[in-house]
Amino acid sequence: MGTKVLIADDEPNIVVSLSFMMKREGYEVLIARDGSEALAMIRAEKPRLVLLDAMMPGMTGFDVCEAVRADPEVRETRILMLTAKGRESDVARGLGAGADAYITKPFSTRDLAARVRDMLA
Repeated sequence: MGTKVLIADDEPNIVVSLSFMMKREGYEVLIARDGSEALAMIRAEKPRLVLLDAMMPGMTGFDVCEAVRADPEVRETRILMLTAKGRESDVARGLGAGADAYITKPFSTRDLAARVRDMLA
């Protein structure tokens, strides 16, 4: 299998389209439906990249990001926050929490695929 990419989002339609796109790009896709599940999966599966939604039930994407950066075992995981929260303060919060990149929804799948390729290069 290819490089592992975790999709952490509670929105089924987004998960389906991202999963399809990432598989088409040749990545092995993992899915988490909330922040706690995402963090557990990051620690267990060690994906190279996480597509992380900011607003999920339980633990937010910002919380997950901070927890990953604080954990020496998984600190190097690449994180791309993918969220509807597009205010400057949200972007600053995401990057401040340790995200490597921040893309707001709705997004262009072509731009996202290119960004993922760049981040994994």
